Amino acid sequence: MNTSNVDNLINQLKQLQSDFHATFGVTDIITNSKIFEILIANSLDHILIPGHSGSRDAKDATGKEFEYKHYKESSSNHSWTFNDFSDTTITKLANTKAVIFAHIQDADLPFPKFDWYYEVSGRVISDYLAKATRKIKNNRKMINVSPKQIEERMGLTKQIVSHSSGRYSSWIKRIIDVAGKIEIEVGTVGILTSNKFWEVLVALKLGHRVQSEQAKHDATDKAGNMYEYKVAKGSSWSFQDISNDVLRKYLSDQNIILACVDKDDFLVKKIYVANTKKIVGLLRKKLREKKRRYSLLGKEVRRKQISLTVKDLRNIRTKLIYSAD
Repeated sequence: MNTSNVDNLINQLKQLQSDFHATFGVTDIITNSKIFEILIANSLDHILIPGHSGSRDAKDATGKEFEYKHYKESSSNHSWTFNDFSDTTITKLANTKAVIFAHIQDADLPFPKFDWYYEVSGRVISDYLAKATRKIKNNRKMINVSPKQIEERMGLTKQIVSHSSGRYSSWIKRIIDVAGKIEIEVGTVGILTSNKFWEVLVALKLGHRVQSEQAKHDATDKAGNMYEYKVAKGSSWSFQDISNDVLRKYLSDQNIILACVDKDDFLVKKIYVANTKKIVGLLRKKLREKKRRYSLLGKEVRRKQISLTVKDLRNIRTKLIYSAD
């Protein structure tokens, strides 16, 4: 790996994000698979909506808003997921023009392609979810919608993407080009999905290599030791869907790396290294306390999710191994 080349490419990607924000008002185009929303909007002549989690994804020329859901061909789950649904979120969908259920073809291609989709009106999907979720028992309140369900229960057929040229085309080309070069340098595929790019920035500080998407562990060192990475903008890290299987996986890691990053400046601010046994013990303790609190209120824990703060890390003597200050 040529460190100078990597630094130059990262700066190019940073500049692209800055320019994209200045042009379209949309920031953080690197995280949470945002690139796929850009691909979808580009092909459907939609305009991305600057916003945050909970806001709609895009609008058309008349201002009608759309929600995007996508899955990739390489995914083990060939359906679209609604997480943490509630009566409020389901009702809000009724006010949406439509939900775009998109398929991303990422098999044997230099970069994934948006190739087909279903367009389901907000009212139809809202009514469907209201009925389908009545019997949902999982604590997380999560439901998957499959192509078969859309076709058989809503009477819709898939639409083939007719073109891929739009207002974001030149931006997509440049982003993909730079990201692809970074992937070659660092040996990690899919850096524009999930939190992968920020994990790469952290790994560069530690001499680790981030595993490509779908890997069991997040990163490895030169000796072959495995690591779990948690990367956040602030000083609190979320551990989601905590189960015995997940905790056992953590115990197979050498350490757990917790990092703070600035996603505007592409800066790694702090890196902590935590003992896996201490983290697992703390997560078990906090989850028990959470269940106890909810039980006293007559409630059930919907999601086995725990956040750890810097104070929590200090209590288990976690080491700060890097600081940009």
